[in-house]
Amino acid sequence: LPDCDCIWSDWFDTTYPDASDKNSGDYETFENIGKKYPSWECAKVENVSCRAEKFPTTPIADLGQKVECSVDVGLICNNKDQQIGGIIPMPVCLNYEISVCCTPNYPECLPTPSTPSTTPSTASPTTSSVSTPISTTAPTPTAGPTPSSTT
Repeated sequence: LPDCDCIWSDWFDTTYPDASDKNSGDYETFENIGKKYPSWECAKVENVSCRAEKFPTTPIADLGQKVECSVDVGLICNNKDQQIGGIIPMPVCLNYEISVCCTPNYPECLPTPSTPSTTPSTASPTTSSVSTPISTTAPTPTAGPTPSSTT
């Protein structure tokens, strides 16, 4: 049986906000990702992580911008929704990136209409990615806890 846990994509950056156009913004939507990367496949979006390109370690909530980052659409930031102040001195969206956690496109991983309710089997019941439906910070690039040594 294949591993059906969601798999994180690389960071996508499909659009760039136009600072001179109030009706512009940054739109890292699943539709735009599919247009720019036709080979990208996602059977089911399980989770998303969004970050500002120039501030990858700063949580989006701390950037002072109105941004939607969701498993429904991806990332949407409209210039017209931004206020002067925050991390940049103009009412313009920052350039954002999105990483998507997708269920693999294997028939065994997709829900079957014939079974009314099934419990997905997971190799490790302590996975933290399942408990958080939407993440607005970048995935931590560390391999695990820092080992402690005693002399």
